[in-house]
Amino acid sequence: MRVLCITDHSDRPEAETFIGLKKQGVDIVVMCPSSAPHFNRLLQADVPVLDVKLKSKLDWKAIKMIRGLLVDRDIQILHLFTNNAITNSLLASRNLPVKIIAYRGIVSNISFLNPASWMTHLNPRVDHIVCVAEKVREYFLNLRLLWLRVPDSKPITIYKGHSLDWYQNKPADLSEFGIPKNAFSVCCIANYRPRKGIHVLIESGRYLPADADIHFLLVGEMNSSRIMRQIQKSQIREKIHLLGYRKNAPEISAACDVAVLPALRREGLPKVIIEAMAYGVTPIVTNSGGSPELIEDGKSGIIVPPNNARAIADQITRLYRNPLLCKEIGANAKDRIARSFRIEDTIKQTHALYKKMISK
Repeated sequence: MRVLCITDHSDRPEAETFIGLKKQGVDIVVMCPSSAPHFNRLLQADVPVLDVKLKSKLDWKAIKMIRGLLVDRDIQILHLFTNNAITNSLLASRNLPVKIIAYRGIVSNISFLNPASWMTHLNPRVDHIVCVAEKVREYFLNLRLLWLRVPDSKPITIYKGHSLDWYQNKPADLSEFGIPKNAFSVCCIANYRPRKGIHVLIESGRYLPADADIHFLLVGEMNSSRIMRQIQKSQIREKIHLLGYRKNAPEISAACDVAVLPALRREGLPKVIIEAMAYGVTPIVTNSGGSPELIEDGKSGIIVPPNNARAIADQITRLYRNPLLCKEIGANAKDRIARSFRIEDTIKQTHALYKKMISK
C-alpha cells in the first residue's frame, strides 16, 4: 500500500497518524515544509519526508514534483490536507490511476456555485472527504443545488485522536501574568476573528457576580481595536489579561479552572479544547460546528448557545461557586479524551479506509 500525504502544518495528531500508519506497514511518504512543528518528529520516526511548501493553488514546480513521485513510486493513494495540496495534486495526477482523499477541518465555505470548490473537495476525482467532525460530514451531505448532491459515501468522519502522554508538562505559573494565587481563572485560546466569539466572552463579564475573583486569560493574537475598546469599557477590565501568542498555550490552559471557546460558527474539532480536556480542565463550548461532539453536556463539559453572553456567565458562575463540580467535570473531560478521542483509533480508521479504497 503506497501513499503520498501532502500537508503544510502537520500538527501532533497528524504527524502521529503518519507514524502509526508506517508502523502498520503502509509505504508512506509525507510532503510538508520543514517549518511544520513536527517535521523532526517524522524524521526521527523514519517516515520519509520531503521538505516542500506549496506556494499557491497552482505551483507548477510542485505539480511536476508530485507527478514524478506518483509515477516513480507507483503511488496508490493521495491523502491531501490543504486546499493547495488538493488543487495541485488533482493536476499532477491527471490520467493516473490514483485514489484521492481530501481532508476537511471546518464547517462551511464549500458551494456548488463556487468554482474553487470544484477544484478541491467537490471535484469528481476526489474519492473521499475525511471530515474532522460529524458536523463537517453533515455539512457536505446537506449541500444542495438543483440536482447536485454530494454522494452519501464520499464524506466520512475520522476524529483527530490524541494521547494523554502528550500532555504531561507542568502547568504554567499564572502569577507571571498577574493572576492572584486563589483566583478562579478562565482561559480562552484563539486568534481574534469575529466568528470566534471573543467579544461574547468579554461581554459575559458584565453578568458575573461583582465580588467574584474571576479572571479571564485571552491567549492569542487580539489585534482588534473593537476588542480593545470593549475591554476598556468592561466592568471587569482589571481582571481581563491579554497574553498574546504563547508557545506554551496548552500549559497555560492546564493551569486554569475553565477553558472557554465561545465560537459563533464554523468550528471543526477545536484542538485548544481537546488540549484543555486532556489536562483535566473543564470545557465550556458553544453549540457550534463539531465542538459539542467533544463532550457529554453536564458530565465532561458544558454546552451553551452561540452568541449568548449570559449563558456563558451563568455557567462560569456555577462552576466558580461549586469547585468540586468543576473538578469533577474536568476529570470526566480528561477521561473522555482518553476513551473517545484516541490516536490509535485515528490510525486504525485511516488504515481501514486505505485498505477499502485499494480493494476497489
